[in-house]
Amino acid sequence: MNKTLRFLAVPTLALGALALSGAPAMAHDGKDHTYQAQLGQLNGSSASGSVTVHVSGNQAHVALNVSGLAPTFMDAPYPHVQHIHVGAKGQCPAPGADANGDGVISTTEGAPSYGKIGTTLSTSGDTSPAAGLDLKLAGQGGSYTIDRTFELNAETKTALHDGTAVVVVHGLDPATLSAAGQAAKSDLVPSLPLAATSPALCGTLVAGQMAMPEGGADTGVAQAPENNDAGALALGGGLVLAAAAGGTYVIRRRKAAQAA
Repeated sequence: MNKTLRFLAVPTLALGALALSGAPAMAHDGKDHTYQAQLGQLNGSSASGSVTVHVSGNQAHVALNVSGLAPTFMDAPYPHVQHIHVGAKGQCPAPGADANGDGVISTTEGAPSYGKIGTTLSTSGDTSPAAGLDLKLAGQGGSYTIDRTFELNAETKTALHDGTAVVVVHGLDPATLSAAGQAAKSDLVPSLPLAATSPALCGTLVAGQMAMPEGGADTGVAQAPENNDAGALALGGGLVLAAAAGGTYVIRRRKAAQAA
């Protein structure tokens, strides 16, 4: 029998208030396009991953593979949300983005680099920004794959074309943070720990073949890309995690076979 897990006890959790703005039309050349990114660790997550987005017309086929993320929370698979962010610099934040010096680049500290959510890389169903923190559609556990095809919105297509689309995977193990980071509350929702809304992986999607990034020892805060153009992060774009009208958001723990 499935067990339930009270993961976040908040009535309605709104992460970010950035609304999607109108995007300029992208020229349609009638050709298929492929974009790739190697996902680098942020905030000392020790995780890694890769993502490929193949666009044909208005359809996108996304293949995302990640490993080394925080695997569990309260004896259940840790839900990790991931998105394609748009509308900003298309960069991973450098370590200096940690403005308050707690050893963690928070969502708002990284926001100037990556922008808002253009597309939610959900495991099924809704891929709009509104699904950005639907934990039922999140990746589960420390390693997983998302492989699906869906209709891509115009704003994300434009960001891909312009080289400013960034994939970000969220969710840190609180035990890996500094003492200050472990004690800190989320910059977005003070009832949550900072780790719950902080980014673990990011990478900028670039057209064609993408070489593996070179070197760069992990600082424990962020893996800053050369020329600061390999990724970006934020929870934004009207993300809402809605618990039922007065109450608690509940995640059903998947059976071991489903979580694998």
